Amino acid sequence: MAGSGQGPTTLATEFQFLLSPFSRPSSRTLLIIRDMLTGARHFNDLERSLPGISRALLAHRLRQLEHAGIVEKRYDQGDRRSTEYDLTAAGLALHEVIQSLLMWGTAWAFGDPTLDQLDPLLLLWWMRNRVNVHQLPDGRVVVQFDFYGPKTDAYWLVLFPDDVTICLTHPGYEVHVLVVVDLATFFKVWLEQLDYHEAISTGNLTVTGIPHLVRGFPTWFAWSPAAPAVRAARTNKGVLRDRQDGAAVEHGR
Repeated sequence: MAGSGQGPTTLATEFQFLLSPFSRPSSRTLLIIRDMLTGARHFNDLERSLPGISRALLAHRLRQLEHAGIVEKRYDQGDRRSTEYDLTAAGLALHEVIQSLLMWGTAWAFGDPTLDQLDPLLLLWWMRNRVNVHQLPDGRVVVQFDFYGPKTDAYWLVLFPDDVTICLTHPGYEVHVLVVVDLATFFKVWLEQLDYHEAISTGNLTVTGIPHLVRGFPTWFAWSPAAPAVRAARTNKGVLRDRQDGAAVEHGR
């Protein structure tokens, strides 16, 4: 972009930030589409997945998307107060566009969230929306999360194959899996900036409990929608670093 003073890294940061969960409210329209592409259909679900957005702004953005023919609002036949939002064909067609922007931005710039953005409840909400229900065992499973680091708190996920609930207090059931983790580390695991097993090897993540459930725990979640882009970026950066190291060795001969 001649004369703009912006190089690829600067532009990549802006694209990545645009699709980041922590982006400014004025950039949330693409995030609404992103979350709808990953299964969010109800107003409250969208509100919870977008930290910092007001209900008024979310309603305004959804109306804009409706008028643009990207989103369709549907009412429950039995109760017009119950609504859901679906992407139209035009909205679904944006999947590749958003994924490409995310891939490109991730490859060039993918910063960590700041301390004030590390919200354990928000992280669990994202996990709740990304459960691989076909990987869950039969019956109820209770996972306790003990977070430490920037914020210290305990939360519980109660998982059934047909329902997942976040609890702010002990649900009163036996805990089957206990996760003790540094909050910043778990954000990186969620984004797959850090491999799950690498996090365990560092000691910043420990998972204990019934052995077969502990083994299955990392398969119960699809992790972040950005994770494939992050994995690709990590691989590409590793290849580039190896090439640079090889060139440096060759140059030194």
